Amino acid sequence: MATAASGQRFDPDAAFLPSPVRTVSTVPPNGDGNPYGVAFVPRDFLTGSGPLHPGDVLVSNFNNGQGLQGTGTTIVRVPRKGAVSVFFQGTAPLGLTTALGTLHAGFVVVGNGPTADGTSGTATAGSLLVINNQGKLIQSITDPTIQYPWDMALIDHGESAIAFVTNALNGTVTRLKFHVYSWGLKLENAKVIASGYVNRGDPVTLFVAPTGLVYDERHDLLYVASTGDNAVFAVPDAASRNSNAGVGQVIYTDNTHLHGPLGMIEAPNGHLLVSNNDGINPDPNQPSEIVEFTNQGEFVKELSVDPAPGGAFGMAVRSLDDKAIFAAVDDNTNSLIIWTLNTE
Repeated sequence: MATAASGQRFDPDAAFLPSPVRTVSTVPPNGDGNPYGVAFVPRDFLTGSGPLHPGDVLVSNFNNGQGLQGTGTTIVRVPRKGAVSVFFQGTAPLGLTTALGTLHAGFVVVGNGPTADGTSGTATAGSLLVINNQGKLIQSITDPTIQYPWDMALIDHGESAIAFVTNALNGTVTRLKFHVYSWGLKLENAKVIASGYVNRGDPVTLFVAPTGLVYDERHDLLYVASTGDNAVFAVPDAASRNSNAGVGQVIYTDNTHLHGPLGMIEAPNGHLLVSNNDGINPDPNQPSEIVEFTNQGEFVKELSVDPAPGGAFGMAVRSLDDKAIFAAVDDNTNSLIIWTLNTE
């Protein structure tokens, strides 16, 4: 048996992926679409007098109401009960990516990857936006190592934090170390710790590039889902290394079940879940799939979130008492699917 951080016990040999129980629209009043990033508001999040509550799901939108990629400006709040609302609405040019996370100090961090016209040719390096618990933008963090932040693993240590970021413009992974203050984040240092992943512009998906990240703090190991390589890699000594590890070591490659891995998270049972973009190694019989596999690279289960290709992207999971809440976007329908699982 494997033990989760919250104290529950999970069977590592049992599959995690379930059947859906709730679907909600993620389209805000301004018409933004193409939901990308998904993040839960944690139990001890400093909510203050703001609109967020522990257990809420946040979803970042990548497109504007005209469907142009890299132009979405909103993050919506999906409460456990009740109507979806807008948590944040920024001012263009913005393009809110899959890089979405929260810090207990009351901050939401999201990747900003703007384009001028919805094409990769007009994409700029972008930034990380820091939003407070009132839904107000308080910082825009830039650095030469941030080159279109495509996805992110945000590691919260209270007074400090680490953001591992995949960069769509150059196929690298950046490690950013922050000090966390009541007023915001101070960037202490930034370093490219991995590179060499396939990256290119794409007329359908905007970019084919390294995307999802999962950090194993116990082993200081960073898992990287690389879409164009159709593989998941592991970068050793991710938080401590002072050199570039290249692509790292291949952990999972599977032409039967992998079709362009995108977002990636760790399930409570220790397995890894990765969504597929269906543009790499496509299989019409496996559309919009999320694949579950062990961190030793053994396939476990597959789940489709939509009957058409291109629907799967961002995901998040939260453990709560004897349950696990799993949420994943469906880009095709501009919606969020939420599953509730018993874990005992």
